[in-house]
Amino acid sequence: MGLLLQVQSFILISNYGGTMKVFRFFIILYLAMDFFSNTSIFASSSRQFKLLVIDTQKGEPYETVRKSMLSELSGLGYKKGKNLTIKYYSLGNFEGRAKSIWKYREKKNIYDVIFLNGTIAVKAFKSFALDDHNKFVFASVTDPVGEGVIEDFEYSPKHNFTGICYPVKVVDRLRFIKKVFPTVKKIGLIHSDMPQSHSYNRWLKETLKNPEFRDLEIIFRKVPFVKSEEGHIRMVKLAEKYVEELNSTVDIFLSPNDQMDAQPPFAKMVYASATKPLVGLGRKDAMDGWGATMSIYPDLKGAGKQIAHMIEQLFKGKPIKDIIPKWPSYGVAFD
Repeated sequence: MGLLLQVQSFILISNYGGTMKVFRFFIILYLAMDFFSNTSIFASSSRQFKLLVIDTQKGEPYETVRKSMLSELSGLGYKKGKNLTIKYYSLGNFEGRAKSIWKYREKKNIYDVIFLNGTIAVKAFKSFALDDHNKFVFASVTDPVGEGVIEDFEYSPKHNFTGICYPVKVVDRLRFIKKVFPTVKKIGLIHSDMPQSHSYNRWLKETLKNPEFRDLEIIFRKVPFVKSEEGHIRMVKLAEKYVEELNSTVDIFLSPNDQMDAQPPFAKMVYASATKPLVGLGRKDAMDGWGATMSIYPDLKGAGKQIAHMIEQLFKGKPIKDIIPKWPSYGVAFD
C-alpha cells in the first residue's frame, strides 16, 4: 500500500508539472528497484558465495541429497557459475583424505559454508576444525550426537556444526517391522565394520530392551570395512556367506545402516541368496528393483531441500548456533 501511495504521488506531481514522460521513467525505475531489492535472487546475486561440498563417497545416499540441495539453492537464487562457486570432493571413505584436501588444496580458500555429506566426512573435519571459524552443515550422518558435533535435536548447537541426520529413528523402524510382519521373532543383520553401523547397532540393542520389542531378537554378523569408492562391492561379497548361514534361522533380514547397503549390490545379493524377505534402508531398495521387500526410509530429497535452506540462512548472515539440527522426514515403500 505504501508503494502504491508513492506511485500515485509521482503521478500527481508529474501531471501538475507537465513532465509526464520523465516521471513515468522514474516510476518504472523505482518499481524495478523496489521489486528486486526485496527478492532473494537480488540479495544473493549482489555478491559471490563460496560453497565447499565433501561427500563421504560417490553414489547413494550422498548423490540424491547433494543434487536436491543444489537444485533447491538454485531455486532460491544461488546459481553455480553466476553468484555461487562450488568446489566438490569425494573422500572414497578415506577419512585421512579430508585433512590432505584441506591442508594442500583448500588451505588458502575461505568458504561461506562447508557441506559435509556423510559420517566419515563429519568425523574427518571434526578432528581438525571443530569450533574454528568455519561453518559446517551436514547431512547423511547416522549419529551426529555420538560424533560430538551436536548435543541434540531440540536446542541450538554449541559448536560450528548443524544439519540433518540420516536414519529413521530405530523405534519407528522396529514398529514398522512388527506392523507388517507381526509374527517375526528373529531378525538377521549383516553389517560392515563402519562408524555408522557402530552407532546404529548400539541404538538397536538399547531399543530392544523396551518391553514393546521383548519378543524380537537380532542376530548380528560383521564384515570388514573395505575403503575406496568400490569398497561396498567387496563388502557385499564378504556378507554373502552370512546371508546363507542365517537364512534358515531368521524370519527376515534387516539392511544395515551403513554404506554397504546404500548401493544396489547388497539388496540384490540378499534377494539372490536368501528365501527370507529383506527390510531395506532406502526407498530405492524396494522401488527400483534392488531386491528389498519393503522399506521405511529417510526422505533424501527432502533432506537436501532442508539443507539448502540452512545454507541460505548462513549465506544471509544468520549465526550457525541459531540453526537447530533436525531429524529427516520419512516414508514407506513396498515392492
